[in-house]
Amino acid sequence: MKFIQPDYPTLVKEVRRQLSISQEDLARELGVSYATVNRWENGQAKPSKLARAQLDAFCERMQAAGVLDLDENSHG
Repeated sequence: MKFIQPDYPTLVKEVRRQLSISQEDLARELGVSYATVNRWENGQAKPSKLARAQLDAFCERMQAAGVLDLDENSHG
C-alpha cells in the first residue's frame, strides 16, 4: 500500500492563508527557518520526517481550536 504524499506547497499556502500568518510566523511555530518554509511553499524541498510531524501536530492543534479547516485530501 502506497501512502499519498500531501501537496506541501498547497498545504503550506492554505494553512498560512486560513490563519493569516506569514512564512516567518509559521516557521517560528514549527521551529524551522523562514527559508525552510519558503522552500516548502515553492516546491523546492519537502519537509523532513520530523518537520512533517511538527506540521501535522500544528495543523491538528489549529483544527481542534476551530481556526483551520483542511479537507482530508489536502492533508496526509
